[in-house]
Amino acid sequence: MDFNPYFKKKDEIYGWLWEHYQVDSLHAYGDYDEASMFSYAAALVVESFYNHYLDLSKKVIYHANEWMCGLGALYINNKLPQIGTIFTTHATSIGRSIAGNMKPLYDYLFAYNGDQMAGELNMQSKHSIEKQTAHFVDCFTTVSDITAKECVELLDKPVDVVLPNGFDDSFVPNAQTFTRKRKAARKKMLDVANALLGENLDDDTLLISTSGRYEFRNKGIDVFVEAMNRLLRDRDLKKKVVAFIEVPGWVGEPRKDLQERLKSGQKYDTPLDVPQVTHWLHNMSHDNVLGMMKYYDMHNRQDEKVKVIFLPCYLDGKDGIVNLTYYDIVLGNDLCIYPSYYEPWGYTPLEAVAFKVPCITTDLAGFGLWANTVFGKYGEIEDGVKVIHRTDYNYSEVADNIKDTVAAYSAMDKKQIDTCRKHAGELSKKALWSEFIKFYYEAYDIALTKAEVRKQAMK
Repeated sequence: MDFNPYFKKKDEIYGWLWEHYQVDSLHAYGDYDEASMFSYAAALVVESFYNHYLDLSKKVIYHANEWMCGLGALYINNKLPQIGTIFTTHATSIGRSIAGNMKPLYDYLFAYNGDQMAGELNMQSKHSIEKQTAHFVDCFTTVSDITAKECVELLDKPVDVVLPNGFDDSFVPNAQTFTRKRKAARKKMLDVANALLGENLDDDTLLISTSGRYEFRNKGIDVFVEAMNRLLRDRDLKKKVVAFIEVPGWVGEPRKDLQERLKSGQKYDTPLDVPQVTHWLHNMSHDNVLGMMKYYDMHNRQDEKVKVIFLPCYLDGKDGIVNLTYYDIVLGNDLCIYPSYYEPWGYTPLEAVAFKVPCITTDLAGFGLWANTVFGKYGEIEDGVKVIHRTDYNYSEVADNIKDTVAAYSAMDKKQIDTCRKHAGELSKKALWSEFIKFYYEAYDIALTKAEVRKQAMK
């Protein structure tokens, strides 16, 4: 959809938005304009389609996700009152910003004023469109109970329904293909590690990963590095570990020296320079992951049992080093770790367990909270998901808990590991869309009921 023509009208559109809904677009910068023009164009398409093909006898819902789609929802609310509107925020923009700016979110949530914090953190426009959309749509929703609390405090609006993020398991291969793909993924990960490190790590190596957005604190990448550093000195660790950080950074190009080693198929006994990263970055000296590893003197030395490798690119199958997609790589792991500080839901752990990879997450992630409710207790790794209690201040305990869990997992026999993997797969089945669609029906019902009242007034 080409939304470029509307940029020249943006002041007029924002004026209309202020006049009708008091949305403050004066402080807009960066992606705000692009998202808003896209959202406006999307609403025009819906308006045109409705006027050409539909009428009052049809039940129609406009479902907007995130602040980026708020303008369109408000446009539909104004121009087509016969359409029911739903808005889902997957994270409050101001909550994410508070957390990302190293402020304690949870202990002080009751005391934060969303509008005040938006001014302090230069988030006025995104916060404003999100808040006003939440107040004006027929049904306001979010993806987890933990974010529902944020909505009340920061947007001054309780949600009508919580819509957990389900998923469709059609991307999970069947048994025969699964085994083949898992072997291929493990071989590829070990080949990359061996070429980079100049080692001969075999299939008995414990392969671990974390992934997601490059939000260093919010996604718990800092705790992941901390835990791996502590694992280096853990006497209970029974296997060698390669831990991958699969997070898109400001990537430059794939390393030529690594490509050459991988192409040659030879074995090497000396590491490449900077054996912590697979692709060169534009900001090598200012990168958070590399900076923390340097601070801790983590240089993947050959006598160390734990190696950490930063894979700073999108795994789209064309990155130049791994050349497999994320879904084709993730199933090769033994464990996945997502120790989030701010995570409204958490698709990464859900995807991991769908591929029968046990994972570690926290109770500050919507998925972790949901897993605990399914288990009726705090999840342990034997349940398929280990859920660690995390607060604003227990960073060190979380890192220790991760370290201890990985060490314990390294000592498990095949039967115990198979049990963990089986339970992980079983939990994922409880998060299919077929299980969660009922919450959407509830939200649709609220929106359509309100739209019906307005329709009657139009007749």
